[in-house]
Amino acid sequence: MLRVLRLQNNQLSGPLPDQIGNLFRLQELNVSSNLIDGSIPINISLCSKLAIFDLSSNQISGTIPPELQHLGQLQLLKLSHNQLSGSIPPTIGNLSSLTALDLSTNNIGGRIPDTLGRLRNLKQLQISINNLTGTIPWSLYNLSSLSTFVVASNDLWGEIPGDIGFRLPNLLAFHVCFNKFTGLIPPSLHNLTKINSIKMSHEFFTGTIPPGLENLHQLTMYNIGYNQIVNPCQTELEIITSLTNATNLVFLALDGNLFEGVIPESVGNLSSSLWKLYMGRNRIHGPIPTSIGELRNLSMLNMSHNLLSGDIPPEIGNLKDLQMLGLAGNRISGEIPAFLGNLTKLTDLELFDNYLEGRIPSEFGNYQYLVSLDLSNNRLSGPVPKEVFSLSTLSSLLNLSTNSLTGELPTEIGVLENVVSIDVSNNLFSGGIPNSIGNCKSLQGLSMANNSLSGPIPDTISNLKGLQTLDLSSNKLSGSIPAGLQGLQALQLLNLSFNEFTSEVPKGAADGLLRRAPESYGQLRRGEPDRARELRVRVSLSDDDGASRAVAVKVFDLGARGASKSFVAECEALRGARHLNLVRLITSCTSVDHGNSEFCALVYELAENGSLSDWIRGGRRPLSAIERLDIAIGIASGIEYLHHDCQPPVVHHDLKPSNVLLGGDMTVKIADFGLARLLINDLESMTNGLKGSIGYIPPEYGMGGKASTSGDVYSYGVILLGLLTGKSPTDEMFKNGMNLNKWVGSAYPEHVMDIMDIQLLSTPMMEDESYDELSINGGRLKDCLVSLIGVGLACAGDVPEARISIREALLQLKGIREKLMKELA
Repeated sequence: MLRVLRLQNNQLSGPLPDQIGNLFRLQELNVSSNLIDGSIPINISLCSKLAIFDLSSNQISGTIPPELQHLGQLQLLKLSHNQLSGSIPPTIGNLSSLTALDLSTNNIGGRIPDTLGRLRNLKQLQISINNLTGTIPWSLYNLSSLSTFVVASNDLWGEIPGDIGFRLPNLLAFHVCFNKFTGLIPPSLHNLTKINSIKMSHEFFTGTIPPGLENLHQLTMYNIGYNQIVNPCQTELEIITSLTNATNLVFLALDGNLFEGVIPESVGNLSSSLWKLYMGRNRIHGPIPTSIGELRNLSMLNMSHNLLSGDIPPEIGNLKDLQMLGLAGNRISGEIPAFLGNLTKLTDLELFDNYLEGRIPSEFGNYQYLVSLDLSNNRLSGPVPKEVFSLSTLSSLLNLSTNSLTGELPTEIGVLENVVSIDVSNNLFSGGIPNSIGNCKSLQGLSMANNSLSGPIPDTISNLKGLQTLDLSSNKLSGSIPAGLQGLQALQLLNLSFNEFTSEVPKGAADGLLRRAPESYGQLRRGEPDRARELRVRVSLSDDDGASRAVAVKVFDLGARGASKSFVAECEALRGARHLNLVRLITSCTSVDHGNSEFCALVYELAENGSLSDWIRGGRRPLSAIERLDIAIGIASGIEYLHHDCQPPVVHHDLKPSNVLLGGDMTVKIADFGLARLLINDLESMTNGLKGSIGYIPPEYGMGGKASTSGDVYSYGVILLGLLTGKSPTDEMFKNGMNLNKWVGSAYPEHVMDIMDIQLLSTPMMEDESYDELSINGGRLKDCLVSLIGVGLACAGDVPEARISIREALLQLKGIREKLMKELA
């Protein structure tokens, strides 16, 4: 009689036959890593002698049969990497011989049954990557034989008991990451001297790291990233020294916490096997220690978004196996060292948002695998070496924006056939746009704005069929706009404003461009008045006296759901509105195009400095504290007018940085009223579909609440917090319940300066003022920022009734500005 059936790693398909239950003497069934589908046959429960049952890595669906409880001799049950749903049957707890249970990577939901605590022989419990909810049953903490405890990537919550290390003394792997656990890191966990893997990242753990890490000599992985953990000694990151005894450590992640202090030189004494080191998004300051060069096995080093300063130490050149180097968002200065070009295995190099100066090294041409290069928001100068534009391996990003780079863009740019995004905006580039740009067939985003580029737009740009955003604004481009641009079907944003186009727009091209880029802004052309009339079919670009006017055109895609309603809402909201801080509606247009399709557009005054989103993301020069305060006041003034001076009051309903435009003198112009609501009688609730933009939507809207002025106040508060910190509410650091508001709140008020946008702290408050460190240490700027953060938090509270009104916020902001100006006088 058949006792062992091993058919793993084949191409078997179809369901398991019900006749499998006739194999009464079967002891082992392994059909893992096939293409088997269907459900688990109930008849398998008739194989009463079955000890090993492995169906992992197939396409099994349905639920786990409760009848499996009849397999009294079962020792291993492995159903991972399938499509199972339902819940874990409580009857699994009757499998008293079970030593290994693996249900990971399925769609299993519900709570973990308390009956699993009966499995006294269980050594391996793996139920990660499912939809399990609730708390971990206390009975599981009594399974003293457990060596593997893996419940990661579910929806579990609660606290981990502090004595877990005594209850589960044989633990080798403890993985609870990507859930919603709270409380402290259990102190007894560091008493498990044989443990080799601890994963507790992306949770809500607080407090400090308990002592005892120096006892974990067998540790290979320690991941506590993205929590709210602090270090007791704020002068040095002592956890590094504690881990130097873990001579087998290969993975260390401390990123996304509240760690402070300097990195000790003992970092070089960490395991020589260390492969990945994540320390980003903390409050770590001081220089990068030279001993980092001793970690010669590193493939990933990320120290981004801290307060690190000084030069990039030459010892980093010793890390020959490095694949990813992240030093972005710090205060690192000096030149980019040429030895970085010797790290030929790099795939990602992130040095953006620092104080780096000088030239880009030609040695970057040595890179053989580089996929992404971001040097934006520094103080780099001189021409870009042709070798950089010859990096054919770039397939993700080339970002050199917001520097002082000069010279012409070389024809070698056409070598970048696989790159998705190129951004060279906000530099001093001159000359023409190379025709070879048309070879970059994979481009989805191209920005060359705010340079001194001249000559025509090359016709070859029309070859970029996947292009979604094209920004060539604020240059000296001339000639005609290529008619081929209207063939770019994917184009969503087009900005050609502030150039010197002198030729006529080709017949029909204006219609096509407007329809290709319905969300674009900016004038299509600038030039003599009589040459602007080409667009008069759609919009008037000239005044009654014939004078030319720069305008912004918003075209509505009437094929999109709700577009007509949005057009009407925007017209109604702005029809009688007159305020300095609201964008002025010049005219509206409705017509039928040459294809007999309805056409609707709005023509606004042009905001020459783009949107606040461009400035926050670092696409422009850094904003000073005074400028940010004036912007905050401008937004509040516009919203206060809508809420308190319009009859009926108007709720904007979609406040976000991209809807806050800035005029030539940086005057705020609130735009995009497509979701606006007039407060007449009772407003519709949000149950018909959540409206607004992710990160800026107040929580009550997600629970069916009605649109209200309080909702706008919440959105304004988020904007204000983002304006001060430079962070977006959709930043990848905000996960598992952590959001921008909570993150800022955790630093308020004592540590506000640690979370401020680094560009804010390094920019003089007044145009005629040199950067004065005493202005920070003396408290002028700090007091101002603490007060501003307080206003932001008061606006962005979770409870609508607890939020201040926009009028109260405006009064406080004006008071803050008045006080600051007196102190600066």
